[in-house]
Amino acid sequence: MIPTVREAIVVEGKYDEIRLHSVVQATVVTTDGFGIFKQPERLELLRRLAAAQGLIVLTDSDAAGFVIRDRIAGALPKGQVKHAYAPEIVGKERRKRMPSKEGLLGVEGIDGERLIQALLRAGATVEATPVERSQPFLTKARMFEDGLSGGEGSADRRGALLRELGLPQRLSANRLQEVINALLSEEEYRALLLHIKGENEQ
Repeated sequence: MIPTVREAIVVEGKYDEIRLHSVVQATVVTTDGFGIFKQPERLELLRRLAAAQGLIVLTDSDAAGFVIRDRIAGALPKGQVKHAYAPEIVGKERRKRMPSKEGLLGVEGIDGERLIQALLRAGATVEATPVERSQPFLTKARMFEDGLSGGEGSADRRGALLRELGLPQRLSANRLQEVINALLSEEEYRALLLHIKGENEQ
């Protein structure tokens, strides 16, 4: 069983996210590369995750990665952010035709053991054997039952929920599920759904 990291981990892109999910159990959020500079709501999401469970920044080790890292570090309280650094390894990811500008592997191309070591050096709260925790209250089945996925008008309801939470509208249903489980109690979630339903009926 893969280890659990208590803190949320922020990476640059979806392939980095996929790599992290293959290595650890954690809440993983992407910056969409430099997209975070144009999305204040995504920075707000990072602030909320950092306050709720702590945040680890794990961007690529090239110049662009450090620009993104510095932007996040400047926007969040220092005590809530830890920095994990991917090793500088020359190479190219399999899916890419050409290496990056600096010729270094990004997070997606680094082996799992090195990524875990980077997280440990950053002070990640890692449990080799995940502790027994109650199941997240918001499941895929419940999202469907609540009209947030898979049905008519579900995208509109998700959009309304995202607006109420001040979260990026581009957040997928799967990511919304993960973020709600990390940020809200079941009671807060129910109250938000009732609020949205009331607004729609007005």
